[in-house]
Amino acid sequence: MGKTIAEKIFAAHLRDEPFAGTRVLSLDRVLCHEITTPVAIADLVWRQKDRVFDRDKIKVVIDHVTPSKDSKTATQAKILRDWARRHEIPDFFDVGRNGVCHAIFPEKGYIRPGFTVIMGDSHTCTHGAFGAFAAGVGTTDLEVGILKGVCAFREPATIRINITGSLQQGVVAKDVILHVIGKLGVNGATDRILEFRGPVVEAMSMEARMTLCNMAIEAGGTCGVCMPDMTTVDYLWPFIKEEFGSREAALADYSQWVSDPDADYDKVLYFDVSSLEPQVTFDYKPDCVKSVADLAGTRIDQVYIGTCTNGRIEDLRQAAAVLKGKRIADSVRGIVSPATPKIFSEALDEGIIQIFMDAGFCVTNPTCGACLGMSNGVLAEDEVCASTSNRNFNGRMGKGGMVHLMSPATAAASAIAGTITDARSL
Repeated sequence: MGKTIAEKIFAAHLRDEPFAGTRVLSLDRVLCHEITTPVAIADLVWRQKDRVFDRDKIKVVIDHVTPSKDSKTATQAKILRDWARRHEIPDFFDVGRNGVCHAIFPEKGYIRPGFTVIMGDSHTCTHGAFGAFAAGVGTTDLEVGILKGVCAFREPATIRINITGSLQQGVVAKDVILHVIGKLGVNGATDRILEFRGPVVEAMSMEARMTLCNMAIEAGGTCGVCMPDMTTVDYLWPFIKEEFGSREAALADYSQWVSDPDADYDKVLYFDVSSLEPQVTFDYKPDCVKSVADLAGTRIDQVYIGTCTNGRIEDLRQAAAVLKGKRIADSVRGIVSPATPKIFSEALDEGIIQIFMDAGFCVTNPTCGACLGMSNGVLAEDEVCASTSNRNFNGRMGKGGMVHLMSPATAAASAIAGTITDARSL
């Protein structure tokens, strides 16, 4: 019997199996940010174990509230900053060089096929787009990862998601993953890995694949994963060209991290997206999904474009294509946050930032900010936000606020109309 990519990665990284079904894996990357890591740091200091297993495998960023908005968030940032300097961690991204964690770490080439990756952040599953096993973990697991470079996981089971057909014009990866979550439900992939396959996925860019994998957790998944291919190699080439004589050689090496044809899956599901229309959430769960047409005309107060889901250059281009030459409605405030300084710079060079500003958007620095209701766009009670983020939980962006999840193009069109709107109508 063949193996899935997850089973191959587990086998290659197995350090111990203390109990049946529990695998202790060696880690290739431990990612850290200022919200969850300071708690782990404080406990390690208290236990007199203030050490790191490998400073080169630990990557650190201040991204959730940046710059700090108050004394509490400044203290969190200081704890992380002092720790990174104390242990001489070379890859620490402070204010001015920082970006949203799940955008800046792949952008720097830190994630590779076959890697094991953890972070104290649920959307760590984003990095599975590269053919890696990447999972969000709790404080204790993060501490052990920092100290020992290992983490324990249950034996993996995988649901294979085959995306077939071809996408209509104006329908993108965000629409696909919202549709899949709507069918699976928020608990449909609990303790499972979602393996995204099929011609639609193969045709996607790395940015689009990251969008798919980013929201695997919203169906309960431990990780979302795509098969590494030449698209993966091309994205990573600036960082791996010294390791391989050619792109073909890199692809041959990375092909070891592809699921076998006869691999055993927990489930195999098929989604023909040929007739799929732009999608949007309603209510307060990510699986409450309808076509944009079904919610057309719904009032909005704010539009938020950015986050680890849809703050990359491809996403900004999609939104800018809709906004160019137009103004957002007087009743709407628009906020856009490019996910990294590099993306901000690219958007500036391409005239995208000017398009957003001319349309009436407020352009902010890279930050998670409004996504989790911490800064840069928190909602007031009874306000409604059209957002390209990944969660619409009650109060997620502010107490009493409502969030509708959608693609960048749909968000841009909704900003112009002042209500939820299909971008294709413009």
